[in-house]
Amino acid sequence: MSPIQESTPGPLSGIVVADFSRVLAGPYCTMLLADMGATVIKVEGPAGDDTRGFKPPSRDGVGTYYLSVNRNKHSIVLDLGEPADLETAYEIIDAADVFIENFKPGGLARFGLDPETVAERWPGLIHTSITGFGTAGGAHLPGYDLLVQGVSGFMSVTGSADGPPQRAGVAMFDVLTGLHAAVAVLGALHERDASGKGQHIHLDLLSSALSSLVNQTTGYAACGNDPQRMGNDHPSLFPYGPFPTADKDLIITVGNNPQFRRLVTVLGLPELGEDPRFDTVEKRNNHRDELRPLLNEALSSDTAEAWASRLQAEGLPCAPILSIPEGVEYAASLGLEPVVEVGEGEEAVPLIKNPVTFSRTPVRYDKAPPALGADGTEVMNWLRSHRKDPS
Repeated sequence: MSPIQESTPGPLSGIVVADFSRVLAGPYCTMLLADMGATVIKVEGPAGDDTRGFKPPSRDGVGTYYLSVNRNKHSIVLDLGEPADLETAYEIIDAADVFIENFKPGGLARFGLDPETVAERWPGLIHTSITGFGTAGGAHLPGYDLLVQGVSGFMSVTGSADGPPQRAGVAMFDVLTGLHAAVAVLGALHERDASGKGQHIHLDLLSSALSSLVNQTTGYAACGNDPQRMGNDHPSLFPYGPFPTADKDLIITVGNNPQFRRLVTVLGLPELGEDPRFDTVEKRNNHRDELRPLLNEALSSDTAEAWASRLQAEGLPCAPILSIPEGVEYAASLGLEPVVEVGEGEEAVPLIKNPVTFSRTPVRYDKAPPALGADGTEVMNWLRSHRKDPS
């Protein structure tokens, strides 16, 4: 075992990832791979990953944005413009199974790390490139998540019907692109096991966004539908969203006819279950303006907590609207253990856990997100070991 390969086994133990990505989509992908046991070497420029300085909030002077996507990695600082550092970068890639980067299209060509050169020099390597808008007409556009939220149509369907378009409260398409990238890497590794050949994977944030908008974008592609902002309403289901009670809103989600009949029975309005205006999903959507005040009036007679207790007792899905702290604590109350201590001793950092549970090869939390260049010596020692023993 090399000096930097961890002892905790995982489904990706033995896989080495050369991580030349920064900010969010790429680092989220590589953290998922690291959590599953891959050895991830995070190559940073002298200034480090920008997210180290994304604050507030921060912990011990480091932006929690950076902490959220960089556990289980080994940081080394390399200036690719320096010949010696570039040679070290080549050595890291020599030893890797996967090379991940999110430079602007063409940005790595001057370092001999463009897809064509990489494929020729490292034919067994899985090379993953993440861009904002692809390598054709959008190659010059900077890949910021908010831009993608705007141009994908996401913001046009987010917010109140009579209000302005709204962004999501998180860089969701960076995260979803990172997740897609991790899935693609796993697929390419599986195929390489059969063929012995690597390949180039390319993802862009806009394509990931359009795919992730599922029913909204498919509604346009399949039948020309042009969805509009509906606030907290669902375009195809009703009732489905927050409803006012005597004290605060309660989310109620009805996905089929039996659920609707149970709901109105609990609300003391069983006749609505057979009402010809409301007895199918499509009819409830078409007559939501008539149904909404009836539900609101019934719900106004008691508190959200009281209604939640009654509805849940009948197997009806409902939930309060919580803050982020309340949401984390709610997950803890369900026994989901959402917060984990990553690292050991004084260096341990509380982070949100990986959502995947393996029965035999558990996700690992061995190493806190590294300080800039913290593992340079260990990585160089590992490279020397690799030179002596290519296996």
